[in-house]
Amino acid sequence: GLLFQTQLALKPDGLLLGAMFGGETLHELRTAFIEAELAIEGGAAPRVSAFVNAETLGSLLQRAGFALPVVDVDTIKVTYPNAFKLMQDLRGMGEGNSMSSRRKNFSRRDTFVKASEIYQNRFGTNDGLIEATFQIIYATAWAPHASQPKPAVRGSGQQSLEKVIKNS
Repeated sequence: GLLFQTQLALKPDGLLLGAMFGGETLHELRTAFIEAELAIEGGAAPRVSAFVNAETLGSLLQRAGFALPVVDVDTIKVTYPNAFKLMQDLRGMGEGNSMSSRRKNFSRRDTFVKASEIYQNRFGTNDGLIEATFQIIYATAWAPHASQPKPAVRGSGQQSLEKVIKNS
């Protein structure tokens, strides 16, 4: 819905430029918390927001009526001394848990300690640090306009793809 409203708000041939966290972002933290909560509390609640993947974003841009969508991905690995420092930075970024299905009561201290241990054991580096993955998805798309390039009519090609491939 947001993308559709954005497309309507743009002038014809207006450009959308966007960047957001992608699906692989913080997969290490997500895994560590799920395992810790299962071990300590007997069940798990979502702690890391779900993120869209590049393919889905491209499809959503097309469904919203954008023309010429392009989606690109950067994956950045950042090291931290421990999981607590990572969580402190996330809180400083305003990236708290905003999911409606999150736990409404305070988390247990031993759950955080266990998650930190799991994180260190599963995703620790040789020098004692931990890695955190941040996947950034970049998107560009245009509000439709008659002047934009259109795909050629199917079957209008002058060269046979089969012939080109055989000659290579």
